[in-house]
Amino acid sequence: MSESPRPQTPTPPQAPARPDESVQAELTRLRESIDNIDAAVVHMLAERFKCTQQVGVLKARHQLPPADPAREARQIARLRELAGSARLDPAFAEKLLNFIIAEVIRHHETIADGEH
Repeated sequence: MSESPRPQTPTPPQAPARPDESVQAELTRLRESIDNIDAAVVHMLAERFKCTQQVGVLKARHQLPPADPAREARQIARLRELAGSARLDPAFAEKLLNFIIAEVIRHHETIADGEH
């Protein structure tokens, strides 16, 4: 008679080794910089939206359309160029700007609906 194989007991996962103190300090420093940059990005977006809200009010008062495809195309081309110069993926920059533009247009439509 042959012995049936014993079920293997899974070995518990081992905790990753804690990096040495200098690596941990560098991670902390870099993450603090990232946190500061994220905060700056949020504040810059807030400022940008304050300006675009004013544009939306002006457009609504003068019955201008919420979207301006020619301006949007110029901005996308400009941002792609800036991204390339900054060594940031231009396609990523374009996606980000398209996301922002869509939100701006939504705001402009809301403002226009309220102004009429």
